[in-house]
Amino acid sequence: MNRISAGFTVFLLLFASFSWAQQEPAKTKEPGHTNQNKFRQMYQEFATPNTYRSASGAPGPDYYQQQADYEINVELDDRNARIYGEETITYHNNSPDDLEYLWLQLDQNVRSKSSKSPLRDSKEIPLAYQTGTFTEEYLKEPFDGGFRIEYVKDAKGNALSYTINQTMMRVNIPEPLKSGDQISFSVKWWYNIPDHTVNRARSGYEYFPKDGNRAYVIAQFFPRMAVYSDVEGWQNHQFWGNGEFALPFGNYDVNITVPADHVLDATGELLNRKEVFSAQMMKRYEQARASYDKPLLIVTQEEAEAAEKGFSEKKKTWKFRAENVRDYGFATSRKFIWDMQAVKIGDKDVMAVSLYPKEGNPLWEEFSTRAVAHTLRSYSSHTFDYPYHKAISVHAKNQGMEYPMICWNYGRPNEDGTYSDRVKFGMISVIIHEVGHNFFPMIVNSDERQWGWMDEGLDTFMQYLAEQEFGEKYPEAIAPASKYPSRRGDPSDIVPYMSGDQATLAPIMSNPENAFQLGPNAYGKPATALNILRETVMGRELFDHAFKTYAQRWKFKHPTPEDFFRTMEDASAVDLDWFWRSWFYTTDYVDIGVKGVKKYYVSNEPTQKMKEYMAARNITEADLPPLVYLAEEDSEDFDPELKGKNPSENSQPLNAYMMDHLSAEERAAVKEPRFFYEVTFDKPGGIPMPLIVEYTYEDGTTEQVTYPPEIWRKNDAEVKRVFASQKELKGIVVDPRAETADIDMTNNAWPREIKKSEFEQFKESIKGK
Repeated sequence: MNRISAGFTVFLLLFASFSWAQQEPAKTKEPGHTNQNKFRQMYQEFATPNTYRSASGAPGPDYYQQQADYEINVELDDRNARIYGEETITYHNNSPDDLEYLWLQLDQNVRSKSSKSPLRDSKEIPLAYQTGTFTEEYLKEPFDGGFRIEYVKDAKGNALSYTINQTMMRVNIPEPLKSGDQISFSVKWWYNIPDHTVNRARSGYEYFPKDGNRAYVIAQFFPRMAVYSDVEGWQNHQFWGNGEFALPFGNYDVNITVPADHVLDATGELLNRKEVFSAQMMKRYEQARASYDKPLLIVTQEEAEAAEKGFSEKKKTWKFRAENVRDYGFATSRKFIWDMQAVKIGDKDVMAVSLYPKEGNPLWEEFSTRAVAHTLRSYSSHTFDYPYHKAISVHAKNQGMEYPMICWNYGRPNEDGTYSDRVKFGMISVIIHEVGHNFFPMIVNSDERQWGWMDEGLDTFMQYLAEQEFGEKYPEAIAPASKYPSRRGDPSDIVPYMSGDQATLAPIMSNPENAFQLGPNAYGKPATALNILRETVMGRELFDHAFKTYAQRWKFKHPTPEDFFRTMEDASAVDLDWFWRSWFYTTDYVDIGVKGVKKYYVSNEPTQKMKEYMAARNITEADLPPLVYLAEEDSEDFDPELKGKNPSENSQPLNAYMMDHLSAEERAAVKEPRFFYEVTFDKPGGIPMPLIVEYTYEDGTTEQVTYPPEIWRKNDAEVKRVFASQKELKGIVVDPRAETADIDMTNNAWPREIKKSEFEQFKESIKGK
């Protein structure tokens, strides 16, 4: 601050102190209130830290998690589209509690004939049905889905009693499982595989009538242990369809028997590759392990088309082992083309893999494995090195689902092989998203059943970063566009949702089953919030460090929302309680504008308002220290002679102060501001945000000032800022680059831009015709 500015500040502070001291007490008082400040700490919303989860957001010294190991044998009956399976589960009780019973998840039961899931939502007759939808709804028998449990037995082969409640099964063990002990038991089951193109299932098959084959993407195919934790105890909330999964980590030994002419890949390391691969496939596989720049074919399209005609009666068993995974999935078909390439992640090689039928080409051979490899690099750079040895993308119509090391993705060209940009970018984006789920929640293992946004929102945010990086790395793939066309992540993309009917909005912190619009709620809005946090609130350096800290603290563990929120603050020293409260706990929206601008000039005489103020308090100028007065240009007593002069020319006290306190050299160096402005910013929206303002001057120059979000901490409705300039102000724009998801840009500019109605535009267009 220069000395002339210091002089102005002294005068203004003296006047402010004096005027405050002279104010009369209010005659009436409003009733008291509790603390409703948007910036108050979130002690009431957050769970209290404890020895399991620390106040820093890190796992506490007593943090624990259970482990469930599986030995699974399954067989696919391709003719009848049915799965038969047996499993032995070894459950490790690492909690401090003795467990009286065990809970298993039977997610296939959501498609049983007795399922309550189709009955829970209100329905009304639409304007019209698609023919396929009408047929499935009213003309066909309901699909006969759901697990058929044949037995549950203990390690000695004795029957264990069990109770099935919709999608949950309680196994009644003869005595409590003590803390630190383990138990083994076995389950045998079968179920009918749904057609996922009809039943909107997360896994199943697609039937290809032209060649009579099915392509299977199989998950939730075995009874799985529920999570027991310090937060929920048993997480046995029913699977209704939207809220996904909560699963413990464990080791899996899985044998999968399928027709001998099928091509199959799955979670885990293939143990008997030489038994199930041909010699030619083995040779190609070894070559692919050394190919870092492009994928190589393990099974060609010509070979896949030949296999489509075979329908072998023989069987083949593929054997896998997966360590420290939370779930399991596999894909199998005689239709699959198979390609792979190596990706260097840290100091190890990871295989990027794609499985797809000929119907996916030429799109899939061009982009699928490239997108897998790019995702592994991008996500690893922002979180931790991908720890598994492979990541698989499987082509499946209308699918987008994720499991450890494997996912299924949509994106199919037309029959003649042509495709639109919409199909191409949709396919690349869904592959990035689903492969990215390996990080959230397959490794950073949040509770999807309760908090859908913790995996979908974080993954969609990471997807946005990876998409933009993809466009930078492969500009030829997005040409003629200069930027990858991300569907979610940019602040402007969430505006229609946040400005929607409040009756159909829910906070991000809602169970997925209770969200009105799950896509924007769990995917788009949290991804946008994190993008704004990174680009506008925290800055990339602070955000990236904090986000990586969270990922590394909680990889292979079970975080809660508070663990994420606390870590982001702990690792950055940025108080974000106002941000979490507004964006995640409410349906508030952003709307900040310019309410008004007043222009002032320095004056030697007190204004009429000042005179009235002094008269009301019996104050004379002799009672006051030397003051610099500011006269508003639009006031009745404004003297036009004040324009065009320096402040020291208009104010004798200021001139005297400068003469007494500044040397001749200092006075010559002073650049006196001629224009003084008081700008009022208002906030019709509920979310406080950084106040990003671009000032434009008459000479065409601009200046951007970002006031921190704390500017709203004492007045949530409006704030004022005063600034001085040597140049006359021409215009003001709030949020000039649309960084904050402001839902109403009509109030963001001064002077206010008057938009002509369509009728007025029409009248102008026909003038002179």
